[in-house]
Amino acid sequence: MDGGPRVPEQRRPESGSEESTALRFSVLGPVRAWRGPVSLNTGSPQQRALLAALLLREGRTATAGELIDALWGDDPPSQALAAVRTYASRLRKALDAGVLVSESGGYAVRGLPEGALDVAEVHDLANEAEKAKSTGDLCRARDLLGRALALWDGEPLAGLPGPYAEAQRVRLEEWRLQLLESRLDMDLEQGCHAEAVSELTALTAAHPLRERLRELLMLALYRSGRQAEALAVYADTRRLLADELGVDPRPGLRELQNRILQADPGLAEPSAPAAESVPAPLRPHQLPATVPDFTGRVSFVSELSEVLASAEGRVMAVSALAGIGGVGKTTLAVHVAHQARSTFPDGQLYVDLQGAGSRAAEPETVLGAFLRALGTADSAIPDSLEERSALYRSVLDGRRVLVLLDNARDAAQVRPLLPGTEGCAALVTSRVRMVDLAGAHLVDLDVMSPEEALQLFTRIVGAERVAAERESALDVVAACGFLPLAIRIAASRLAARRTWTVSVLAAKLADERRRLDELQAGDLAVKATFELGYGQLEPAQARAFRLLGLADGPDISLAAAAAMLNLPVEETEDLLESLVDTSLVESAAPGRYRYHDLVRLYARACAERDESPPSETAAALSRLLDFYLATVSGVYLIERPGDRLVDHLEHTEHPGLVFSDRHTAQDWLYAEAVSLLACVRQAARPETLRRAVDTLWAACDLAESGTNSKEYEAVVERLREVAQEAGDSRSEARTFMALAFVHHVSGSRFDAAVQEGERAIELAEAEGDALTSCWSSNISGAVAMYQSRLADAEQHFTRALESFRVVGDRTGEASALCNLSRTHLATGRTESAVALARQGTALYDDMEHDLRGANGRYALGLALTRSGKLAEATECLQEALRVFRDRRQRLWEGMTVFRLAELDLTARRPAQAAANAEMALTLLRGVGGDWRQGNVLTVLGRALTGIGQLDRAQVCWREALDIFETLGAPEAQEVRGLLTPSAAA
Repeated sequence: MDGGPRVPEQRRPESGSEESTALRFSVLGPVRAWRGPVSLNTGSPQQRALLAALLLREGRTATAGELIDALWGDDPPSQALAAVRTYASRLRKALDAGVLVSESGGYAVRGLPEGALDVAEVHDLANEAEKAKSTGDLCRARDLLGRALALWDGEPLAGLPGPYAEAQRVRLEEWRLQLLESRLDMDLEQGCHAEAVSELTALTAAHPLRERLRELLMLALYRSGRQAEALAVYADTRRLLADELGVDPRPGLRELQNRILQADPGLAEPSAPAAESVPAPLRPHQLPATVPDFTGRVSFVSELSEVLASAEGRVMAVSALAGIGGVGKTTLAVHVAHQARSTFPDGQLYVDLQGAGSRAAEPETVLGAFLRALGTADSAIPDSLEERSALYRSVLDGRRVLVLLDNARDAAQVRPLLPGTEGCAALVTSRVRMVDLAGAHLVDLDVMSPEEALQLFTRIVGAERVAAERESALDVVAACGFLPLAIRIAASRLAARRTWTVSVLAAKLADERRRLDELQAGDLAVKATFELGYGQLEPAQARAFRLLGLADGPDISLAAAAAMLNLPVEETEDLLESLVDTSLVESAAPGRYRYHDLVRLYARACAERDESPPSETAAALSRLLDFYLATVSGVYLIERPGDRLVDHLEHTEHPGLVFSDRHTAQDWLYAEAVSLLACVRQAARPETLRRAVDTLWAACDLAESGTNSKEYEAVVERLREVAQEAGDSRSEARTFMALAFVHHVSGSRFDAAVQEGERAIELAEAEGDALTSCWSSNISGAVAMYQSRLADAEQHFTRALESFRVVGDRTGEASALCNLSRTHLATGRTESAVALARQGTALYDDMEHDLRGANGRYALGLALTRSGKLAEATECLQEALRVFRDRRQRLWEGMTVFRLAELDLTARRPAQAAANAEMALTLLRGVGGDWRQGNVLTVLGRALTGIGQLDRAQVCWREALDIFETLGAPEAQEVRGLLTPSAAA
């Protein structure tokens, strides 16, 4: 905020000239007026009070007596009438002609353009929101109410005297709360429970006797899996109402308490009025496009369509199609699904489960994507498979949705993804017959009949060419094994080459010398078709096809492909697009390409057979690793100017991308994360091990931000195993350091991090790897501090500081100074803690190191809070928070909000502290680990005590105690003290 007056958002007038001169007024805050963008002088408080009284009468005339009563009530001054006339005259001069008019001994404001008054704008937005809600469009309704509420700018009619202004302030504030309650109710209807808890906690503190807010808070907590806290809110409310008003909670609140006690299933999902059917907020339409030349399969289409049509009267309709790869399972399923769309008006979900590959999709990941597509907020999606599956079924209840689960591995992968409710249906395709999928309608899909196969071939190639060589066409489809995928690829090749005859294609297919002997019989025809397509490629195309299939990632970017092929980007793009045209490669998105799983296997077989020299396969993967290491090193450096790490990484022979700004660099890192980690895992071999390890080190943001942290850890573990087997002590030291870092960030495996840090230091010193030793000491110090081993922490940080200075690493030096500040703070040396944090932050600022500068300000904010300099501490933490949000560092964003909650407690702002602690819990969900969650719950309990929610505070402390006792953390003793009756009192 810039602190200046806010010009309210207005609807755009018809013409530009009107827009530049139109009058606008604001009363939902200080009373202000603008002509276009220019602020007008509206005079003294009494004069502004008169203007407000006229504006709020919406064009009706106010008599002089009414205005005198409005401004002074029962005690007007002797010259009140003259004063009213003077105020009116001054306002008439300030405003446009004809706006303030005299009429029948009084005054009125007339002729204002639409949307000129913020109150009128709120009325319009609220009415539109109600209409959107009545049609089931909750997303639009929430947005409209959000815009309406944003027009409030502090206290309405701020600073105005008189009984009329006071009465209107009360009315307008009540109106704001009603709109806010409506918006929060819709938040809960759409699954935004976790986000709502923070806001509702602050609102119940500000309006403790408002039962509707308490009711919404109970529901939000319950739907967030915090049943005990929800019940504690009721207990706090009952006690407060009895103490303050001598009454019991209203029936609605008591009913909600009973429903929570009984775990009423109806509370787990949004409720809808029984009298009307409200459509789902989002209607996903995820089906892939059906092929325009779909051919045959008439009996199967009819059979499957009948099953889907019966979904409305069945608990769930499931059809499972099985068959060999390339038999057309997906094509048939997509075609049938498109025909059945009208039967499932609430949407169609689709996912490729990648069951034929080595890394099949995890059900919990798929459920997360499905829930998002159905309108569930990220923060409302639970972590475990069981909870996600239960929420998925709840969201689908009452809807009619078709789910297409393509390329499934087995029934175990499919079961959690089935809707399980009446009116929904699932289509499943797989290479295996799912006889163990209870209740499924099983369909075994065989190859096409010769007539259907010839018809498909004809539709692609053209009737004229086939009619001239019908026998040869029959030979072609027979050589393809009547498999649709094989026929489609062969026909596409022929259609693209007008000089070929059908007999030429038939002769090529008849030549078995080019077929792969080791193929399994079931897949022989498909692979033979791939061989046909591959055989028609130009040498450069064939090389690209072979080499790019070696990469393990789910897809590959154009830049990474160019690196693998050692070709310019433009030439690489031409090759890849030509491969897309031949259907051997798919275009996953602009600038990204992928292989069908069978085609990838075939490409690798071709590389093993055809690549010359054979070493080129290893060289291509080496170039890809070079590309990632070089690029991620640049990303690391653009985020950390002056950092010495890049000087200690393995040299690369091939370049990477160069970014001009950090946003582009950061976008690349997170977009490329999965493919990057796959490449590093693939490079876990002695000859490429060091570069693989260094790539992970430079990509450490992936672990620290919480993104891909599990996969990051798994890859580090694999590299450590290879390093130990290869006897590469330097790589082993760096992997131990990386593991210590991951486990320290996770907040739940500190004991493992201690051992890994010690081992990293030992190996690094033996190898003379100074930088690894420095950072390992720094990480070990952080772990020791978290375990309250403060003497060990200070020893580690001091050692790291000295070592960083020896090697000339100013970034490391700044980090060690800031960490050392934390140990001084923990041991009561506040003054030196502030000084150390200032030194570290100054070093970061000298290097223009925004991201790590935010870490410095985080440490400085903690020290300043303890020293009582709360305004400066707030400034430091808010600046750190801005950077962490901008850089997608969710762990540090959550921790900074947590520290702001601690600061709020110190400043005796318990309501704000509770809101910030709730926000921190939401941000740290899934990152940071249980230990950090326990710390946040402890502070939340203190804040709740400060706003009188004692029972809820006890619930938070008991949960924190369970966490700390499970971890064996020393913080358990403090929480036990809070739970004693004397502490609670």
